[in-house]
Amino acid sequence: MTIQSPSVYIKDTGTTKGRGAYASRPHAKGETVEACPVVLFTGSYTSIPEEVRKLLFNWGVLAHTTSGHCLALGYGSMYNHENPANMRYEADVELRLLRFVAIRDIAADEELTVNYNAVGGGHVSERDTWFTGQGVEPYAAESDA
Repeated sequence: MTIQSPSVYIKDTGTTKGRGAYASRPHAKGETVEACPVVLFTGSYTSIPEEVRKLLFNWGVLAHTTSGHCLALGYGSMYNHENPANMRYEADVELRLLRFVAIRDIAADEELTVNYNAVGGGHVSERDTWFTGQGVEPYAAESDA
């Protein structure tokens, strides 16, 4: 399988979220928006630096293994949270990839989002608890003025 460059670009969201990933072209429902190679972390979660932990996906749950967590390369760890999100994600164990799939049609220049609460890759969850559970405050970009 060839991993193609994604049709994604990064820009400031104009909100407290800071930067976000955006579609540079329309994506149809069910289309793979990006397939990201992953770096696996098999040690203890608490041994991983805190700033890196905020970027990780639960590979063990996604891949139905005991393999810990992963860092998605490409734009995979840049997708902001939304509930419901416009993408879901799934593990490709054989190719060691995270695949981000459009859950509905996505317009060009629309922000691409995943649901941080849906550890198994789903796009919607009943509760939004990821931020409070991680002790994360939304990032507010500072003005250069």
